[in-house]
Amino acid sequence: MRISDCLLRTGVILILGAAQTTRAQETETGRKEGWSGEAEVGFMATSGNSEAESFNARVVLHNESFPWRHDTRLETLRSSDEDETTAERYLLAHKTDYRFDENRYLFGTLRYEDDRFSGYDYRVSETVGYGRRVYETPGLSLDLEAGVGGRHSLPEASDERDDELILRGAGNLEWEISPSARFTEELFVESGDENTFTESISALKLKINGNLATKLSYTVRHSSDVPEDTENTDTIIAVTLVLDF
Repeated sequence: MRISDCLLRTGVILILGAAQTTRAQETETGRKEGWSGEAEVGFMATSGNSEAESFNARVVLHNESFPWRHDTRLETLRSSDEDETTAERYLLAHKTDYRFDENRYLFGTLRYEDDRFSGYDYRVSETVGYGRRVYETPGLSLDLEAGVGGRHSLPEASDERDDELILRGAGNLEWEISPSARFTEELFVESGDENTFTESISALKLKINGNLATKLSYTVRHSSDVPEDTENTDTIIAVTLVLDF
């Protein structure tokens, strides 16, 4: 069984158990402690002159117990057209922060990705570095990060893995537009001798009722060097239903 198939099964379990997870509590200092997160799912199907389906799901788990902070993200995306698979991608990413205070922290990340239309069997990267909240108001915050690590890629139809040293840069913007609307921008870059990978996720989350919301997102993924017959840039537009817990 491929690792990605295990990730898909894990994702289903996490989504089913999300509503039962204890929500993070706010301490007397205003700091949230404990578990929180969100689970989202989107599906689209067309029939008639064309038969197409797409399914995407995402689970984010967040745990905070000062000075530690942990974030785990699991994603899956599948698309088909006329019974032919056109996209299939799995992602597992984890990040741990050790905070000196509310604004400064050290971090470590681990990221596994299996995109069956990228020209690679898998990509794994691990990085460590320093992060800082450089701007904050009651409704707006911006975090920036810089680090160093390694990346390991296995091209399709190859038994030789590519290993390289990488530099990592990232930014995370959160804007509370109103009590029912939130905009986020997540950007990160991993740059090595063989390839520079960039991912940008822009999302607008609109609260529907209680813990239920809808999200509109636009993702751009770019690799500077890709195998033959593979596009450098992928874009994803998604509309999903979100459950906060």
